[in-house]
Amino acid sequence: MSEPKFKKSVAARLKAIRKQRKLSLDAVAKLTGVSKAMLGQIERQESSPTIAKLWQIATGLDTSFSAFLDPECQSSKGQHFPNDPHMTVESLFPYSAAVNFEMHKITLTAHHCQHSEAHAQGVVESIVVLEGVLAVFADGSWQQIEQGGTLRFYADQPHGYKAITEKAVFQNIVSY
Repeated sequence: MSEPKFKKSVAARLKAIRKQRKLSLDAVAKLTGVSKAMLGQIERQESSPTIAKLWQIATGLDTSFSAFLDPECQSSKGQHFPNDPHMTVESLFPYSAAVNFEMHKITLTAHHCQHSEAHAQGVVESIVVLEGVLAVFADGSWQQIEQGGTLRFYADQPHGYKAITEKAVFQNIVSY
């Protein structure tokens, strides 16, 4: 997705959530820990949030990450984020309240390392490595997972992912 389309999509979704809940930018800043200035820049399409910042906003608003992804703008290879060129996210199953989870296929290239802030209390992530070798930082240490391997951890703490091989592809199931 091009940067202008990405900015437009995230801005529209952030505004819609904020207006639906009757929240000011100040209130959203307090809930998310993201500055009012940054939130305003995102809504005015002057800035693109990183994947980590988008997770932080979603967590603070008690909504899913996929709420900010535009399914019409995803290619079969996933959604590219302008600030994170070595990471793509394909939403396989967007969040559904009926099952209380979302599932993504994530590709990391060029030995990319992605850090994530803590999600809401009780959120659990399940990882299945489809290709390459992935290291996951969870429970205070890095764990290496080979192709076909799995890992489940509480994501209500800082965590991260790193492609040990040039390319690592994994499924990420986020249970709320």
